[in-house]
Amino acid sequence: MQFRFTEEQEMIRATAEAFLAEQSSSAAVRAAMVTERGYDTELWQRMAAEMCWQAMHIPEAYGGLGLGYVELVATLEQMGRYLLCSPFHATVCMAGNALLVAGNEAQKSEYLPQLAAGTTGTLVYTGGSGRWDAHAVEAICVPDGDSYRLSGRYRYVPDGHTAQLLVVAARAEGSTGEDGISLFVLPADTAGISRQWLPTMDQTRRQAQLEFTDVQVPATALLGEAENGWTPLATIIDLATVAVSADQVGGAQQSLDITLAYLKERVQFGRVIASYQAVKHKAADMMVKVEGARSAAYYAACIGDEALSGGTLGGELADAASIAKAYCSDAYFFNAGCGIQLHGGVGFTAEYDIQLYFKRAKSTETFLGNAAWHRERLARLLLDAPVHSARRGALS
Repeated sequence: MQFRFTEEQEMIRATAEAFLAEQSSSAAVRAAMVTERGYDTELWQRMAAEMCWQAMHIPEAYGGLGLGYVELVATLEQMGRYLLCSPFHATVCMAGNALLVAGNEAQKSEYLPQLAAGTTGTLVYTGGSGRWDAHAVEAICVPDGDSYRLSGRYRYVPDGHTAQLLVVAARAEGSTGEDGISLFVLPADTAGISRQWLPTMDQTRRQAQLEFTDVQVPATALLGEAENGWTPLATIIDLATVAVSADQVGGAQQSLDITLAYLKERVQFGRVIASYQAVKHKAADMMVKVEGARSAAYYAACIGDEALSGGTLGGELADAASIAKAYCSDAYFFNAGCGIQLHGGVGFTAEYDIQLYFKRAKSTETFLGNAAWHRERLARLLLDAPVHSARRGALS
């Protein structure tokens, strides 16, 4: 099968590339990543008002454009290419997808238009174990009359220190694994929530720690069924994983591009180093990595469309997400690492951008499961489940 963009999809991709090349330049990234919020709030609002990116795959009935996941992934690839500092992934690909997958009509009508207009959000589910599956949910939810009380500590929450809307996972007391998990949607300024930014190696993607202390939420905040939240949460995580893979494709491509530009201008022993055969071989390996990663990411994006629309291939989302994340993680880290090697000693100095891509490659590799974790998960899905089984949504 040969995948090609439609004319509209190519226009969306090209528009994103042109906009981000100007607005997310090296200087802009370096300025944004050292701010308290970690991104340019004015640019974020322009993305919502002028580009309508936050509304891209939200249905028109809720204030969105009604486009598909492929269009979203094409935009995310360019965001990764230009190291965009923004809460886009957390807002659109985590909180937004959570509402699309698990929200009822009232919740979608209330919150999706807000996200489309520029309200920020995130998904809050990981405890301190460092895991990304159902066992990562450690916080406790306790029924309290016509409401719930949430208590626990969450770590590695993307853009959790600035998000305005939280989609939170917690489990019933005494439950383990995939059992007893519930999802809630609530404002970030709800009483009992404290938030702290976590310093990380990659300054272009912020993470936070959130502490919930007897946080009271109404029953209307419940997304889906109580204690049956793992199935939708697994789908939400898989959709977010596909989105991260797209970011990695863009970063792997730009790692190649800026390395090639350096190789063509650096002179050693009387000739540009790009003319040496060994260097050409390494650059060719980098190009092959990018093309393979792009194929995996866009296949997963097509399956993401199927999952969100209830298509027949939606049950393959878990497989496609793990294939994409495993391959794209390896490709990005390989290309960024080769880029540093081919730059020589200056490659990891602050003056050169390749070190920023190396750090982003590492942070996105570990986020939502590294390549080894996803290969192991894929093996379990393929070996343990019947072919074309609808059960394949399990992320355990």
